[in-house]
Amino acid sequence: PLPRGTRKKEEYMQRFTDRTVIVTGSSKGIGAAIAHRFAQEGANVVLNSRSRDDLESVASDMDDARTLLVEGDVSDADFAKDLVARTVERFGGLDCLVNNAGTATAGPLADASDEDIDTVIDINVKGVIYLCRAAIPHLAKSDAPGGGSIVNTSSVSGTGGDWTMPIYNASKGAVTNLTRGLALQLGGQGIRVNAVCPSMTKTEMSEGIRDNDELFDAFLRRIPLGRAGEPEDVAAVVAFLASEDARHVTGVNLPVDGGVSASNGQPNFQAFQ
Repeated sequence: PLPRGTRKKEEYMQRFTDRTVIVTGSSKGIGAAIAHRFAQEGANVVLNSRSRDDLESVASDMDDARTLLVEGDVSDADFAKDLVARTVERFGGLDCLVNNAGTATAGPLADASDEDIDTVIDINVKGVIYLCRAAIPHLAKSDAPGGGSIVNTSSVSGTGGDWTMPIYNASKGAVTNLTRGLALQLGGQGIRVNAVCPSMTKTEMSEGIRDNDELFDAFLRRIPLGRAGEPEDVAAVVAFLASEDARHVTGVNLPVDGGVSASNGQPNFQAFQ
């Protein structure tokens, strides 16, 4: 079951009717939830991942007339250009880009291979940069009430360190500051740039942690709201940031973490009283 207060499909607002959004990494998890949220709010949705079969599964309950599936790797600069070009060709423009595709690696940096490093940096950093570069000219033409919008998926790991994920921290830290820098650069063109920073969320990427009861319990003790996030929790905030409701919001890296980032890292004193 989804968290208390989650809307039924027919109760969603229609903030994106006739608007077009690209959602990268939308074959599962947070990306799939984001794609569904935009579709439920009336958008034309372009889904992207490296797996065609997974994309077709996500899009199976979407309106074919308002959906485009584009298989490919966002870390390829030529593909990034093609993804945007195909979007504009199909729907006549672009109003929002959601850079959600990402990957992670964990372990001691001394043991990391060149391939480990390249894969994380190429997808998490270069992929975001390539898509932004390709999308900017089209987003600047958007006549959406809130202007053109970019929403990046960063992470609480992009605002502070993890014990075993320095490469991932570096990549998400880059996304966090890219969000700020682009917001400054693009505001004059009417383009807003924001990011969401999830913490523990129930996705395939977190299965290894959630399958370890002791480790997962340690994560839950750090979350003031007492539960892991649902992909739909993140999707709702992405939709807000992309909407007219956030028309005066840019350069924000918004935690969607159940309160994790409210802590200064010290132990919970109440647990010892």
